Amino acid sequence: MAVAWLEDVRSTDLGTVGGKAASLGELTEAGLPVPPGFVVTAGTYRTFIEEAGIDEELFAAVDVDSEDSAALAAAHERAHELIMETDVPASVREGILDAYRSVGDGEAFVAVRSSATAEDLPDASFAGQQETFLNVTEADLIERVKECWASLFSQRAIYYRNQQGFPHDEVDIAVVVQQMVDAEKSGVMFTSHPSTGDPRIIIEAAWGLGEAVVSGAVSPDNYVVDRHTSEVETATVATKKLMHVKDEATGETVEREVPEDKRDQRVLTQAEIERLVELGETVEDHYGEPQDVEWAVAGGEVYMLQSRPITTIDDDGADADDADDGEGEGEGDHLISGLGASPGIASGPVRVVTKIDHLDQVRDGDIIVTEMTMPDMVPAMKRAAAIVTDEGGMTSHAAIVSRELGVPAVVGSGSATRVLEDGQVVTVDGEMGSVREGRDAAADVPAANPGTDDASSSVSTSPNPVTATEVKVNVSIPDAAERAAATGADGVGLLRIEHLVLSLGKTPERYIADEGSDAYVAELTDGIQQVAEAFYPRPVRVRTLDAPTDEFRQLEGGDEEPHEHNPMLGYRGIRRSLDRPEMFEHELEAFKRLYEMGYENLQIMFPLVNDGEDVARARDHMKAVGIDPDKRKWGVMIETPASAIGVDDIVDEGIDFASLGTNDLTQYTLAVDRNNENVSDRFDELHPAVLELIGETIDACRAADVDTSICGQAGSDPDMVEFLVRKGITSISANIDAVGDVLETVDRVEERMILDAVR
Repeated sequence: MAVAWLEDVRSTDLGTVGGKAASLGELTEAGLPVPPGFVVTAGTYRTFIEEAGIDEELFAAVDVDSEDSAALAAAHERAHELIMETDVPASVREGILDAYRSVGDGEAFVAVRSSATAEDLPDASFAGQQETFLNVTEADLIERVKECWASLFSQRAIYYRNQQGFPHDEVDIAVVVQQMVDAEKSGVMFTSHPSTGDPRIIIEAAWGLGEAVVSGAVSPDNYVVDRHTSEVETATVATKKLMHVKDEATGETVEREVPEDKRDQRVLTQAEIERLVELGETVEDHYGEPQDVEWAVAGGEVYMLQSRPITTIDDDGADADDADDGEGEGEGDHLISGLGASPGIASGPVRVVTKIDHLDQVRDGDIIVTEMTMPDMVPAMKRAAAIVTDEGGMTSHAAIVSRELGVPAVVGSGSATRVLEDGQVVTVDGEMGSVREGRDAAADVPAANPGTDDASSSVSTSPNPVTATEVKVNVSIPDAAERAAATGADGVGLLRIEHLVLSLGKTPERYIADEGSDAYVAELTDGIQQVAEAFYPRPVRVRTLDAPTDEFRQLEGGDEEPHEHNPMLGYRGIRRSLDRPEMFEHELEAFKRLYEMGYENLQIMFPLVNDGEDVARARDHMKAVGIDPDKRKWGVMIETPASAIGVDDIVDEGIDFASLGTNDLTQYTLAVDRNNENVSDRFDELHPAVLELIGETIDACRAADVDTSICGQAGSDPDMVEFLVRKGITSISANIDAVGDVLETVDRVEERMILDAVR
């Protein structure tokens, strides 16, 4: 028989129906609210390829070196072509359609989801590697089933199976066909903390269909719930601009704007949370291990759409129910809130730092509490269990460095230095942006020091999908290089040289006056070399000095710096470099030394250029120190409307790449200071004017065969990633903690583009 009904499927049928269908069958048998449906069995897929005579050619086509990007792409295209252009036998077709007509009343809308026989296994999560289609009707059902079969041979799936040692001819695929839940709200629920196993239920929720949450297209509400009392410990209500819904006219799944009155409205009621907790506990009890559950609410009822084991829990982590260090127990009182800038939970004694000379008092495991961090605080930040600041946003020094170090951080709290006291034991939640009284027994062990051999342990090193669009990583401090390299990123899209300079504690002029120019060049050379070595032979783009004068004023010798009303619009970037050519050439001398040492992977990037003249003058300084611009990769940052509009003149100066700095480009285009709380809500990197400048820059560079990249915060936004990939950007550089998510988004967009082209 071509199909099996979900109510008859059990976990013992895994090889026949795949992980997803087996799970749904188990949930149905356990009495949980699962929408009715059936599964097109793996045997049906096998019958299809064998009776059609395409099996041998199919497996031969995907028997390639998965490290060869061109071969991998060709394998995917041929496999997709073989399956989609082959007719399904009449008996199989009718079996599927007869089952469909039994689901729901009349012409039902159904969800069609792949269920690979190696997917959602306890020791290997293949989640997301195959296809899902929503609001499918009879007219398109067979084609959607075939596309699910074909998705068994996506580039990512081929690569992953090769890495995990699963032979292609031994992995089959089933397809779940399930009545659609026309969800009013939906999301994901982890029945235990996905990293630590802490018995708190974490729920993410948004309006409309759940694909928006699962895909990352919308920032959902986040609820952390005590599973014993159903009490919401913390609730973060996000601004939800978009939702996925069924178009009543066409039946297709479409993206709509969330009505204004619901954007900042809490999605879940207390009753719905209590029902989800009840169902979550039932699911976990049924399977005997923590679960990752997709759910939906329609007509006042909560439905379970999918459940799979959580594969990311650290088995060595302490059980929150058993741990007790004698310094407090349970959940402490909430003290302050801010922006969750670097994920993780850590507990420790507060160390309030109001002066630089207080840094020596910071011990391993302390919680640094300060007004804002500066580069010369990095050594102390490396010792800290967590960071809390009064000021700053997601792109502040504290946020950037904390993410790179893997240290939990809460920024922009407004009053941490006044509310918290030296020695007070607190728990910092860098995901939720909260600081609580006392020590949380479930708090994470502080991340390994990035400078040690085990630094990469805090970063996932699982195989990454292979994408045509390169995904790189931003690095601020050399000590984070090993951790950044462990992400598997295609290189460094931005190494900020100013953190090397500012960490010296003196302005460049004062440092040279005290220590000599050779010592200054040596400091730069050593810092850059640390990153170049960690990534070799992957490329490392190093931005020359781009610190505003207010940061230099904090250093010894800073009293010589000019006073500026708005330093971000002032004496910084290439302007400062060209005005102080001797200092500029000391920086370039460091590059020359590294090239002579064999670091061919280094690339020079000039910030805040406005026109071709800026670029030509910078190029002349490269020549002056003995760097041949025709033999080395070099480029510029596109950060001002002037440089975006005049990019043709910049390209004519011989650059190899142009990197979009969206943080500055956005604030200069919209006249919005992203760190000014009075107008920061107007900072929108997806504003049509910003997108137009970005798009025109990419088009101009592609026409001139010049690579393009993005290294601003926007590179981590799924909507921006989709826009950039479709425009044909060469690479996207993201913060260390976002590399995996960006890879997922790029892979998904590229797959969709391939399907669109085929259709």
